Amino acid sequence: MNHPKGFDVLHNPRLNKSTAFTDEEIERYELRGLIPPVRCSQETQMQRVLENLRRKGSDIERFVFLLALLGRNERLFYRTVLEHIEEIMPLIYTPTVGQACKEYAHIFRQPRGLYVSCQDRGRVREILGHWPDKDIRVIVVTDGERILGLGDLGTNGMGIPVGKLSLYVACAGIHPDQGLPVTLDVGTDNQELLDDPLYLGTKSRRLRGQEYDDLVEEFVVAVRDAFPEAVLQFEDFLTPNAYRLLNRYRDRILCFNDDIQGTAAVALAGVYASTRLSRLDFAELRVMFLGAGSAATGIADLLVKAFVQAGLTEQQARERLWFVDVNGLVVKGRDDLMDHNLPYAHDHADTDFVGAIRAIRPHVLIGATGHSGTFTREVIELMSEINPRPTIFALSNPTSHAECTPTQAYEWSHGRAIFASGSPFAPVEFEGQQFRPGQGNNVYIFPGVGLGAVACRATRITEEMFLTAARTLAGFVGDDDLAAGAVYPPLSNIREISLRVATAVAERAYEQGLARLSKPGDLERTIADTMYDPKY
Repeated sequence: MNHPKGFDVLHNPRLNKSTAFTDEEIERYELRGLIPPVRCSQETQMQRVLENLRRKGSDIERFVFLLALLGRNERLFYRTVLEHIEEIMPLIYTPTVGQACKEYAHIFRQPRGLYVSCQDRGRVREILGHWPDKDIRVIVVTDGERILGLGDLGTNGMGIPVGKLSLYVACAGIHPDQGLPVTLDVGTDNQELLDDPLYLGTKSRRLRGQEYDDLVEEFVVAVRDAFPEAVLQFEDFLTPNAYRLLNRYRDRILCFNDDIQGTAAVALAGVYASTRLSRLDFAELRVMFLGAGSAATGIADLLVKAFVQAGLTEQQARERLWFVDVNGLVVKGRDDLMDHNLPYAHDHADTDFVGAIRAIRPHVLIGATGHSGTFTREVIELMSEINPRPTIFALSNPTSHAECTPTQAYEWSHGRAIFASGSPFAPVEFEGQQFRPGQGNNVYIFPGVGLGAVACRATRITEEMFLTAARTLAGFVGDDDLAAGAVYPPLSNIREISLRVATAVAERAYEQGLARLSKPGDLERTIADTMYDPKY
């Protein structure tokens, strides 16, 4: 084979080191004269990246800048992300990725990921074969119908799988050439996109029913054939499809739904940690959800399993979990409930949100509505009247859709709220105390789960693995975190967290007989040795 030289090296983001090539590499790749004569370290290059990043006028400009960096120097991008994760993750993922998806067709620079459209039926396996990397271990797929809290964004939703795969690399050390972002382009019902001359997706109404199911089935079968060891992560599907596809494929292939199961594990970890501040027994908690979609019911389903492990029966566990949706308290007798809501429909008089809080007296309030301002002052004050330390989780993304801000939660509870959000917020000072609101970000869970499954060649991903991941994450919350009001650890520890989660998940796979590889003597060290290092 001819080895790449000259501009072929400089234009290959996996090979390019720009001004950091050594003298020996400059001769080997015939780069003399093609780059400036001064040699820079990767640390110096990061300094240049950060200087240029910080002079940008908006977060969407920073997003475009970072994506361009990824397209020209992969290792520099990932090292910068990893070493400045708290500054950069909000730019490459939540909340900026929401705006980037809305504008995706307008800021488009170069293709990323694989598009499978409804015109490709009968040829999906062929299309997967067009992807240049063949050792794929993680696939993130969306159909773009429910992007964050922003709704149907069609193929603009490609920003989500691209962003998730970048977090797999940075946070869990999955190699960049082992990830595949996929968008199923099945049309869109967003009229604004259909009317947009720059929109890059199929300009037709969404495929529904059997035709939709047939395309997904062909895609899953093609994935199993082309990449038999890959984890398939479903992302941002509308709730009915999210549950239906997860239930259809969870026992057929190595897959999970991050909105249902990843969100659940992160929330459960936060609830576990919150009891160290509230001094309440986990098994005695009453939890109320505002919102009854896939995220909320996914959290509830995992909480049921956690309560059962804590000694309750399944019926007793469900009785501790209550839902309020747009039509009020979820109770028996309502004729507008979906299948995943029915196990949580209890015998109780119908009432609105505030009335439900008064009647049920929950210890924990979890918001998954996609709408800002739904945790009003009346709600927070009522929760504080009922509880000495009310637990308030405003989990909707992006930041602008959070049910309340941490400032509101702390002020309205007089500093007593145990608060977490789905998107990042700045620290808050209230009455002389500095609070660091925890971010219940799925990045604490999904990269480690994927890495653990890949590391042991798991055949299935089970609910027990997510329970294990939640307990592992909760164990990382230190006394210093709790003293600052945070029920999640700092993101700066994300590589160590992902490694521990991966090890715990792989251990569980071995216990359940779901691992295809023989168990090594030092499982954690073996996994750590496989993790991608972006340093030159």
